[in-house]
Amino acid sequence: MKKSLSFLIILFLIQSCIPLRVAPNIESYKVTKGKRFQRFLPKKQLFIFEDPKEADEFFYYVDTKFGLKDTYVDINVPFCINDNQYYFSFYETEIPDKTLNLVPVLIDGLLSRADIDPMLEEAHESRKGNYYVGIEVYNEDGEDCLHGDYESKKEIIEFLNSMRNEYLNTNNYNEVVFKN
Repeated sequence: MKKSLSFLIILFLIQSCIPLRVAPNIESYKVTKGKRFQRFLPKKQLFIFEDPKEADEFFYYVDTKFGLKDTYVDINVPFCINDNQYYFSFYETEIPDKTLNLVPVLIDGLLSRADIDPMLEEAHESRKGNYYVGIEVYNEDGEDCLHGDYESKKEIIEFLNSMRNEYLNTNNYNEVVFKN
């Protein structure tokens, strides 16, 4: 009985991967402090969503949608809601899932006991990237427009959410020029 239990435990350990870091799963969007989401982001409130597309795709989308011609695309992008001028800046960031793979670690441990150099060092850990876009919105006075008590917060979030949906559902960004 003890041998079979020990065998099952060893078998379980050999075939397992231990998650070291798990990236957040955001269904549609989340409004939270940027610093709380990832250290290098600003302390202001951000509208954050998962980006399943390739790197810099949101940059190309914003550039095309707002006709910025590759100038200041990720900072101070102007937009209007109810005749009020606002600006947004965005940050593209990655939070990888990270797991420790026990099988390669055990094999390399056995090889090092036999005075053979490790062969599977690259497979000890595996990473899978998860990409996010964080958008901060401010007015001409520099106020954080996504802060809890800002008067137009609801309309701004609706605008950002419709922009997010348009971005995720558009493959050719030249199409958004005709929608504007």
